Amino acid sequence: MVKVTFHGHACFEIEGTGGKIILDPFIQGNPLAQVEPEDIKDISAILLTHGHGDHIGDTIEIAKNNNAQVIAPYELASYLGMKGINNHPMHIGGSHGFNWGWVKLVQALHGSGLVEEDGITYLGNPCGFLLDIDNIIIYHAGDTGLFGDMKILKDMLGGKAIDVALLPIGDNFVMGPDDALTAIHWIKPNSVVPMHYNTFPIIEQDANKFKEIVEKETPSEVIILEPGGFFEIE
Repeated sequence: MVKVTFHGHACFEIEGTGGKIILDPFIQGNPLAQVEPEDIKDISAILLTHGHGDHIGDTIEIAKNNNAQVIAPYELASYLGMKGINNHPMHIGGSHGFNWGWVKLVQALHGSGLVEEDGITYLGNPCGFLLDIDNIIIYHAGDTGLFGDMKILKDMLGGKAIDVALLPIGDNFVMGPDDALTAIHWIKPNSVVPMHYNTFPIIEQDANKFKEIVEKETPSEVIILEPGGFFEIE
């Protein structure tokens, strides 16, 4: 049994038999989050798709509170390592097995830089994650536009179906509903969870309308999670 909990924006906790991970833990400053960083407990690893502030979020605090390892593209992992955070650097195309599961980094079309008082610190390439946790395949797309290699994600998994795709739909910075629908046609996941929408006015979207269209035009089920909501899959 794998449990997937949504904390708003692109932040998800995923728990399997080997432990619990959190992705892109933007909590403080996230108007949708129903938890505080200190509420995030028993975390084995923190996975970061890129270096924007609304994705790095509360990584440092959560990592220290949980003695958790950060898994991220090399430059971002190294940046956090210089701040005393235990990290496992990876890069696009690479995969690795951990006690909690397996991860492969795939491309995302976006940026990756942290805006700080003295300028922008560029933090390498953004990524998405393919995860295998207890034989459940989850794709967290990260912040991305539509790209053609979404058609071959299943090939990277040896033909295994993607059980759950976590896809951005907010537009402006990422895919909107139309491009996300195209992505679903290509990825063919069993289920889709929309993310990266309604956090701020500029990315407001109607998730129920998205669900209606996707379920009419594809075999995929759309699971709309409110922040704090979860579902289980086995």
